[in-house]
Amino acid sequence: MSLSYRPKPGSIPTEPGVYRFRDKQGRVIYVGKAKNLRARLSSYFQDVSNLHQRTATMVTTATSVEWTVVGTEVEALQLEYSWIKEFDPRFNVKYRDDKSYPWLAVTYGEEFPRVMVGRGAKRRGTRYFGPYSHAWAIRETVDILLRVFPMRSCSNGVFKRSSQIGRPCLLGYIDKCVAPCVGNVSADEHRRIVDDFCEFMAGRTRPFMRRIEQEMYAASDALDFEKAARLRDDLGAMQKALEKQAVVLGDGADADVIALAEDPLEVAVQIFYVRGGRIRGQRGWVADRTDDGGTPELVEDFLLQLYGGLDADEARDAVPREILVPELPPDTETFERLLSDLRGTRVSIRVPQRGDKKALQANVARNAVEALALHKTKRASDLTTRNRALAEIAEALDLDDAPLRIECYDVSNLQGTEVVASMVVFEDGLARKSEYRRFVIKGVSGQDDVASMHEVITRRFRRLLDEQARSELRPGDGESGPMLVDPDTGRPRKFAYAPGLVVVDGGPPQVAAAQRALDELGIDDIPVCGLAKRLEEVWLPGEEDPVILPPHLRGPLPAAAGARRGPPVRDHPPPRPPVEVDGREPARRRPGPR
Repeated sequence: MSLSYRPKPGSIPTEPGVYRFRDKQGRVIYVGKAKNLRARLSSYFQDVSNLHQRTATMVTTATSVEWTVVGTEVEALQLEYSWIKEFDPRFNVKYRDDKSYPWLAVTYGEEFPRVMVGRGAKRRGTRYFGPYSHAWAIRETVDILLRVFPMRSCSNGVFKRSSQIGRPCLLGYIDKCVAPCVGNVSADEHRRIVDDFCEFMAGRTRPFMRRIEQEMYAASDALDFEKAARLRDDLGAMQKALEKQAVVLGDGADADVIALAEDPLEVAVQIFYVRGGRIRGQRGWVADRTDDGGTPELVEDFLLQLYGGLDADEARDAVPREILVPELPPDTETFERLLSDLRGTRVSIRVPQRGDKKALQANVARNAVEALALHKTKRASDLTTRNRALAEIAEALDLDDAPLRIECYDVSNLQGTEVVASMVVFEDGLARKSEYRRFVIKGVSGQDDVASMHEVITRRFRRLLDEQARSELRPGDGESGPMLVDPDTGRPRKFAYAPGLVVVDGGPPQVAAAQRALDELGIDDIPVCGLAKRLEEVWLPGEEDPVILPPHLRGPLPAAAGARRGPPVRDHPPPRPPVEVDGREPARRRPGPR
């Protein structure tokens, strides 16, 4: 394939720089950097069949390419980050937080800084610690440390109200705040307490503990036992706070430990923040893979997004002395120079080979694998994934349309008595719990699941016909069909929606009973299938063999495309059928409490 916008080979410089691909609307769709622009850009204009699928899509989508020459590779890194942030190119790797992590924040920009736990983007004038895995854990730690560092932790509203009435809040009375709101301390005195708290949270704990221990012994020697007891309790509080953060590196190292879990489509990254040898925080990201780059390129992209936008003040806390990675990025020296300039001291990037650091990175890697698996499970709620799954169901079961509403029925009894049936509903691939129903089976005695299934299908769809018969046509449009909303209450009619697929729990007998019930009611446009419990075979009415789903997965859901008919495979049962479009097993769910 010929790419008309390909630059002439001699027109591309050989210096380091940053390049941008644009589409026909002029939007930037990809940003990259290179030590040698000519060599890097030439690699994009080879035979498209030799490129990674996403790279080929990017190159064929683009209609122009431009570049900027810079003086050094560090400048190229900085410009690449700036352009990625500015243009948000669709084909660049974007690491997204797999959840919203809580931060411990100290509002240094206020006259009387306060400590709080929050989430979301960072703000200027605020110093952050973390992020942490659980908000409750950091709140517990802060509550303990306020005994030693009684700084302000109240909201602006509480602070202002206490100032107006001249009386501190409860924290001031229980000695967990020095109550700057009523003038007990000056702004400078309060800020010194805040500075001590931040130094302790940053990992510099030994000086404070040594100082309090010395003051405790001095008070004891002076026979001031009340003060000595208070200092002893403060020392115990700090020790308790430290116990919540396990020591993982005995040399008291400051390091960010990074690990990746990859598959051909996505990558998950986990990072442990280690300060003073203790884990101070943990965070995770996921991203779609956009090219055929290996682990070194993924590490490079991640380091750029993690540290590239820091200013000098933020880098002091965010950039450690050591960064441990699974594989070195292609431009390790360039990254080390960039990060060293930000931090102001030497920063090294390396791969741990043995000892505690190697073991810690293996633990981080296990977290990354679990995070990737969890992310793939969560993707079942993604609209695109759900739509694809529904289309695959329609293809596997030879349906005319994708089943946007699926109703699943199961029958349960208590030793032949108290027979009930449940109906669970999925709309657009998600559970619609407000539509769940339970039927008490009255016309069947004993453990006759076939007769019970016939009764519940008959009752449900007779109600559908009744609702449709009572529905009025929309005013002014006789071809619009029946109204599905009750004109008196304004609420949807309970059974007025016809499903696109009925799934019953059971094999050929239950499927035949459900189909017979629909036939007796004159309903011929609602498909039925059965889900056998034994091997979870998908049975269709009148078929001698079940539908066998393919063994491979497409994303977090079974791929229905390519399903075949045939006898069930006894040695290797098929995967769960694609009706589990949000990770549930609707047809196997018990009816619930009676």
